Amino acid sequence: MKMKKYTAPTMVEAMKKVRGDFGDDAVILSSNVVKTKGFLGLFQKRSVEVVAGFDQTIEKHPIEPPTRPVVQSTVQTNTTEQLQKEMLEMKNMIKGMQQSDRTLEKFPDELVPLLMKLQSQGLAHEYIVEAGDLLYERMKKEKKDFTNSEQLQIMKEWFSAKLKDVPFGGISYTKKYINVLGPTGVGKTTTIAKIAARALLEEKKKIAFITTDTYRIAAIEQLRTYANLLQAPVEIAYNETDFRAAIEKLQDRDLIFIDTAGRNYKEAKFVEDLQSLVDFSLDMETYLVLSTTSKEQDMDIIIDRFKKFPIEKFIFTKTDETSSVGSMINLMLKHKIGTAYYTDGQEVPEDIIEANVEKLFSLLLAGDQDA
Repeated sequence: MKMKKYTAPTMVEAMKKVRGDFGDDAVILSSNVVKTKGFLGLFQKRSVEVVAGFDQTIEKHPIEPPTRPVVQSTVQTNTTEQLQKEMLEMKNMIKGMQQSDRTLEKFPDELVPLLMKLQSQGLAHEYIVEAGDLLYERMKKEKKDFTNSEQLQIMKEWFSAKLKDVPFGGISYTKKYINVLGPTGVGKTTTIAKIAARALLEEKKKIAFITTDTYRIAAIEQLRTYANLLQAPVEIAYNETDFRAAIEKLQDRDLIFIDTAGRNYKEAKFVEDLQSLVDFSLDMETYLVLSTTSKEQDMDIIIDRFKKFPIEKFIFTKTDETSSVGSMINLMLKHKIGTAYYTDGQEVPEDIIEANVEKLFSLLLAGDQDA
């Protein structure tokens, strides 16, 4: 990729230079507002510094087909289709970034770094523009340039208002059954262990576990290990009869944590299997676990699959393994479902945080402010 740095008085002029050199296929890699001193160190000037790139390896013309027919195996065909899919996704992502950058041109230069930070975190374009419009209107109304801390305070007020109708907080301790759903690979069992350990150690609750994840031996053994450490019983339910027997056997417990099977829940069949196994009419809180390392589009599909269940809140995992957490906010606002916890490591029970607006704002703007 060829890269070049540009400096201009405004973002609009910087973008003109970028397009002049690279055209509409350019990718904005970074953007900052810089200040330089004029004569004798006085008369400070503000300018925009932009780093743009262009991938010279992109083929602009279609490749001619081979003169002789080529027989592809099923594996080759699948690989080709997957590569085409990934290339299309990348192209759409770059196109979206370019459109976002052009929209940000309408805002004063001092607001651009904060808005681009939100963009890099994956916050939806509509929310970035909404936040930018609010900041810009406040600037015009108060007839002043806002400092970074003032921008952050206004942004925090907007963020709080945006999420005011979305519920936050961990398990309520008012219901006996804590049911945890989610696809494979999101860290569901470890997350259950973290919540259960806190219930035991901090709230002095008598806990127990039921697992319906009978598809993976490793998952059962992992839960058994945690249960042994917490000196809590664990029951395995292979079918609805086993599940009801486990419920009956553990009646003396304050809290029963249900670890459901991790499957590819983008397939409706697995959701139906789960619905027939677990009795959702019980005195139950149900949480959906999603990994922040997953694509937002995939998480969105999973959420739609689970809409038939009474989802209390989300639990987001692996925030320490990603540099963008905007998808958490996007999904919460789209589906009107709040967040109970987010996790930032594998340690039990340490690496789990009970969510609230303040903490999510800090997570979204990590490194830019102290919430």
